[in-house]
Amino acid sequence: MAAMWAASRPAPAEVDGAVVDLDPDLCLPSAIADRVPDVTDATFGAFVDQIREEGQHTPILVRRHPRQTGHYEIAYGRRRTRAAKALGTPVRAVVRDLSDAELVVAQGSENLAREDLSYIERAHFARNMEQAGIARDVILKAMSVHRPDLANYLAVAEAIPAPVLAAIGPAPKVGRPRWLTLADRIKAATSEQVDAALVSPGLAGKASDERFTVILNALAPPPPRKAKPRAETVKDARGVKFARIERSSDGMRVTLDEKAEPGFADYLAERLPEMLAAYRQGRG
Repeated sequence: MAAMWAASRPAPAEVDGAVVDLDPDLCLPSAIADRVPDVTDATFGAFVDQIREEGQHTPILVRRHPRQTGHYEIAYGRRRTRAAKALGTPVRAVVRDLSDAELVVAQGSENLAREDLSYIERAHFARNMEQAGIARDVILKAMSVHRPDLANYLAVAEAIPAPVLAAIGPAPKVGRPRWLTLADRIKAATSEQVDAALVSPGLAGKASDERFTVILNALAPPPPRKAKPRAETVKDARGVKFARIERSSDGMRVTLDEKAEPGFADYLAERLPEMLAAYRQGRG
């Protein structure tokens, strides 16, 4: 599409802050990603249909690309750009001269206003900014959070490996506590167990939140094994085994051998109440 546009129309008259039409193929995502791709984004088709019918109401924000001449870097509006590309139409955009710091602050401000980033996407965005060398005070401004909150975001982003994040996607309904639970399970698992969880049969066709649950459950620790009851044999004065006692954390089980001592089980059962009373009396 870029070549077709170059041949069919002149470059837009870019006045800083004015709305212009741009070739969406020339508009590249921000170098600092704030989104986690979702392979099952079922809403994108409806979004494209809406723009086809109603047009693009809100322009995207871009700056002239600092490294690729003739291209633009998107501060926000990547989804609108994708829709324009799918429709084969220009994307309405505002072109501004933005520094790196201004670009990420614009990204963060737009996401905050729309409230459409999931927890893990915010954590992912914070980590990407830090790895790109963005100053900590700029990151705080871009995300509109305090330092302890930022530390929490960075800790979660660090604990979730990239392959796991790619398999799950944005998981919009999953908050910090469940991501921390997943991080703990990943830490406790072997790499083979994590790899197996990422290809679980239940992942196919699931939405992002459901994929999170499938992987979380796949990495759940096995239930603790019950200790084998301790068993002891009781013999009479002649050395004949007549009872077996099994002790466990739940209590004690007594099994009487009817062949060794017929009728003793009934005798004992009848006297259990008075035996208990005598035991209690003896304890004071």
